[in-house]
Amino acid sequence: MKQEFTISVFSENQSGILGRVVSIFTKRHVNIESITVSKSSMPGIHRHTIVVNIEEDLVQKIVQQMEKQVDVLKSFYYKNDEIVYQEIAMYKVPTEVFNKATKVEKLIRKHNARVLDIEPEFVILEKTGLPEETEALLEELRNYGIYEFVRSGRVAIVKPLEQLNNYLKTIK
Repeated sequence: MKQEFTISVFSENQSGILGRVVSIFTKRHVNIESITVSKSSMPGIHRHTIVVNIEEDLVQKIVQQMEKQVDVLKSFYYKNDEIVYQEIAMYKVPTEVFNKATKVEKLIRKHNARVLDIEPEFVILEKTGLPEETEALLEELRNYGIYEFVRSGRVAIVKPLEQLNNYLKTIK
């Protein structure tokens, strides 16, 4: 049965590694729902956070194949209850909706969003939360008009201690 998994891939910061990581999914015809790459807590090591909806046996195979890549140090996969995760979304809405409707201000408060920038033609809002929370604000803002919308990929922290630290201790 398909379910959502978050894969953490720890790699050296080398050019081309992202392409090789993505190609593993492409070869297996697995759609990546979200991908985020950033520095990790360890200098020189990057963390790729990848969200997929697949069967658990397939995610296990992908993680094993990932570790065969030269610049990949270690890969792990997690179910949603094993991590804490968020996304950030930004919305560009017409400035005029703030002049006409105080409902928009209440909407911003209701969703715990914040105003990032106010321009004569538009206002940029920010919302951090789960995908369904950022999507709910988007749907409500559509009633007032929306110029642009963008959402980041998942950013996740594992509930237990970061497994990479434990793994690195075993190979020293």
